[in-house]
Amino acid sequence: MATPSGKSLRSAFYETRSISRDVLVPEDPALGLIAFASPNDPEPSIRIAAGRVVEIDGVAEADFDLIDAYLAAHGIDAAVAEEAMAIDDVAFARLIVSTAVPRQEVVRLVGGSTPAKIARVLGLLSPLELMQAMAKMRVRRTPSIQAHVTNRIDHPLLIAADAASAVALGFRELETTVPVLRDAPLVALALLIGSQGPAPGALTQCSVEERTELELGLRGLTTYAETVSVYGTEQVFLDGDDTPWSKALLASSYASRGLKMRFTSGSGAEVLMGAAEGKSMLYLEARCVAITRAAGSQGTQNGGIDGISVTASVPNGMREALAENLLAMLYGLESCSGNDTQMSASDMRRTAHTLPLLLAGSDFLFSGYGSIPTYDNSFGPSNFNAEDLDDYLVIQRDWGFEGVLRSCDDATLLPLRRRAAEACRAVLDELELMRFSDDEVERCVHAHGSLDVAEHQTEETARAGDAIIERELTAIDVVRALAVRGFDVEAERVLEMTRQRLFGDHLQTSAIFDEDMHVLSGLTDPNDYAGPGTGYRPSRARKLEMAQVRQVRSHDELLAEQAPVAGCIQLSDRGPAEARPRPDEVVVGISPAFGVDVWLTLSGLTVAEALRQVLAGIEEEGVAARIVRVTHSIDLGMIGWTAANLSGSGVALGMQGKGTALIHRADLPVLSNLELLSVAPLIDGARYRLMGRNAARHARGEQPAPVLLPESGEAFGPRYHAKVVALVARERARVRPGPPQTVEATWPS
Repeated sequence: MATPSGKSLRSAFYETRSISRDVLVPEDPALGLIAFASPNDPEPSIRIAAGRVVEIDGVAEADFDLIDAYLAAHGIDAAVAEEAMAIDDVAFARLIVSTAVPRQEVVRLVGGSTPAKIARVLGLLSPLELMQAMAKMRVRRTPSIQAHVTNRIDHPLLIAADAASAVALGFRELETTVPVLRDAPLVALALLIGSQGPAPGALTQCSVEERTELELGLRGLTTYAETVSVYGTEQVFLDGDDTPWSKALLASSYASRGLKMRFTSGSGAEVLMGAAEGKSMLYLEARCVAITRAAGSQGTQNGGIDGISVTASVPNGMREALAENLLAMLYGLESCSGNDTQMSASDMRRTAHTLPLLLAGSDFLFSGYGSIPTYDNSFGPSNFNAEDLDDYLVIQRDWGFEGVLRSCDDATLLPLRRRAAEACRAVLDELELMRFSDDEVERCVHAHGSLDVAEHQTEETARAGDAIIERELTAIDVVRALAVRGFDVEAERVLEMTRQRLFGDHLQTSAIFDEDMHVLSGLTDPNDYAGPGTGYRPSRARKLEMAQVRQVRSHDELLAEQAPVAGCIQLSDRGPAEARPRPDEVVVGISPAFGVDVWLTLSGLTVAEALRQVLAGIEEEGVAARIVRVTHSIDLGMIGWTAANLSGSGVALGMQGKGTALIHRADLPVLSNLELLSVAPLIDGARYRLMGRNAARHARGEQPAPVLLPESGEAFGPRYHAKVVALVARERARVRPGPPQTVEATWPS
């Protein structure tokens, strides 16, 4: 055969793989395309004069940019600075990781460190050490998770229904955004209503431009905010018409009205804006997180965020993203870990990005898990979306980490979705904003996404949003409308979210409400991890809940398909089997439960049909066949070898109830054979027949071409092994000592 010219077929195959859609680049410090330790990063330094910071990382006070000036005034603890900066980098890294060093001591020292110092120290940590440090350094003991709840047409009833589903699944913060800015008030209102049905206390926000977002919060239509962006270079701040001081003012505006908020940053942003100043991504993010703490924000959303594809394109990029999340924790901030942007076309890569966060634990494991279908995620696909929910729940079950979510079936979700959609419709009708039919409600209740609901008038949605602003509607109007229409539970819960703003307990660092409206925060639920046996551990009840996923099948369920075909063949024992001298026979050895308790093979053929095909193949070659049941073993090799030693030709065909089959010869070792078909799900009737023919040919001393299974790249273990265990248990229960038994087969007509 001639060798084809050009690239190999394997190279051509690799180019079809999803990973080939990712664009990766070499390090380029000049553009900021470098994760750690750019040659342009400054050397760490600090100088204090008269209690004031007058030099940061080699820059004197006279040359401070906006960020340096802000950090010097508000972001570096001058009383700790000289002590912290004097610690050797490796020694500092060990303090961060060591379970013997209290978390608060590390936070104290970081408060006196410069961005260059912290970036250089974190650059020393391996992925495993970063995870160990995160387990120790996160603020809140109990992990939580945030969801994206959006749709491409801003359908308010679908928003409400999807919000209810998200809360039922376990999400404690829900974030939405809109394709059309005028829709924002209506979508925020729908999200608020839907979020309070299944359980109280889920926080909600609508991510839009800052003025509108703040107004929605002041009206009580949202309860938190997080898209308050800060950057690591002065130029990018100025491009956004912002400064650290303006961001601090915005933070205080939210807090003064009882709205929880966090800043947003993340590597890659400065690179995308063309103003990274040649610095490493981690150094620039260290400046961002230092600003966040200095401005008084209780937390940050970071770890790549929208720039994660840039971060992921460079060597060590994903380690840098993990280090960003740890940065927030080191500064004593709530870490809302950046998992809200799909960073790769490769399922393996995006899972590899997320798994370290899940295993280590974070205040929020996702800053926006896409709880809706990918096509409805108006932020763009999250790293995990509704399509991945079952995978996520099973991974949570596999590893036993606290992923916060729980499995819910339709019996649980559909009533909650209907209640949320009806409550939202009632409010919109009562406030004379929009009207929806019963059919539209039902479509939203049962929908997977917006493609399953009727397209509604975009202009009508926008007008409803305008009316909310123009009529100065607030959460109190929502409460009144809910109560008037008989939705008392939702009315009380929405009112309680407004009442909690007066108390302000949820403004504590890293605060959430649990489903009993208890505030869990760095104050009331501090992380106490100090090594094995400490810190958060799922309770026994929670472990049992995590174990219940949709794919779980009981032993009885695995065997249920056997019952309808029971009795498909009658196999009657006719006494102990004896060796016979005739050379023209093949003995077919069957397993203990074959045709007794096991009736269906893994390929879907009945044992009756599998055996009929084998016997037909032997007969077609003009060779005699007889059946014996081996009762002392379930091992296929032993079954075939035992039968071969009874065969006049010395050749036998062994079969298990689950469908595996082989051809054996008496002079071979037990664990050897002439032919083996071990992947039972792929053995069809034609191959059983051919196995019978080949066994007969071997009996005549021929060397036939072996039977081959069809091509398949499927991993059969995950699909069939649990079922195999159930079938093997039935086989094992039928094992008994004694000689093989001659069997007579009868096929019912």
